[in-house]
Amino acid sequence: MRQVGIIGLGKMGYNLALNMIDNDILVFGYDKFINKDLIENSKLVVLTKLQDLVTSLARPRVIWMMVPSGETTENLIDELGRMLSPNDIIIDGGNSRYTDTIRRYKYLKEFDISLVDCGTSGGVNGARYGASLMVGGDLEVVKSISWLFESLAIKDGYAYIGESGSGHFVKMVHNGIEYGMMQAIGEGFDLLEHSHYELNYKDVARVWANGSIIQGLLMDVTLSALSKDEKLTSIAGRIDDSGEGQWTIEEALKLKVSIPVIAASLFARYKSRDDLLFSEKIVASMRNEFGGHKVYKKK
Repeated sequence: MRQVGIIGLGKMGYNLALNMIDNDILVFGYDKFINKDLIENSKLVVLTKLQDLVTSLARPRVIWMMVPSGETTENLIDELGRMLSPNDIIIDGGNSRYTDTIRRYKYLKEFDISLVDCGTSGGVNGARYGASLMVGGDLEVVKSISWLFESLAIKDGYAYIGESGSGHFVKMVHNGIEYGMMQAIGEGFDLLEHSHYELNYKDVARVWANGSIIQGLLMDVTLSALSKDEKLTSIAGRIDDSGEGQWTIEEALKLKVSIPVIAASLFARYKSRDDLLFSEKIVASMRNEFGGHKVYKKK
């Protein structure tokens, strides 16, 4: 039976592990913070030490990392570099910056350990039942584990993209596009909300999600959210970002490529966290000073 180790058993990692198990893969899992429910899943072998996961796997080992980008990934790569053996393979399935991936790939090469970068999309449901996978790394290495990507991906949802870093680069651009599409949907519903019509947003989302030009996963999840709370009264309009939008814009600046929609969508997320509204106060003050326009006093 084929074996895979998976590090990071959060929502994405755990569902990828279950997807692997459904495809007759023996999965050894490790996470610093173990959920008791995971241990009760007899088909997933959950280990409490990273070294135990490494020693449990048959060589050449295949280890899939599904952990936060940045320092967590950096530290984990460093640890695994000291534990693994030549010809072992690490797959970074998280949202690492592609330049970091290239650097880590070169570092692990010194130990004859291969790093494969896998941009993973499709959300939790995709991880569980069929993801979209954008894979970069040495072609022969990726070919040797293509069975894994083909098992996890939805039909036509896996592609070998190219050399090291390319999978994460393509996923970064994908996430930038996602920012723009989500912002457009949000702005569209904002316009509906400010119209004089009494609209049922669940019905609007249902129609847009079925057969329209803008149908797709983002409309499906919009419909799901509005079905639970049509006016979204239970949530605040604060939007976080995990870095990929900023990286996409930085690359566009470097390459002198115009991506105004993606840039505007990231700035809209920044603005959603602005409680001071200082720029708006400046503009209101200017209008009052040069034209005597009304200003609204803070209550």
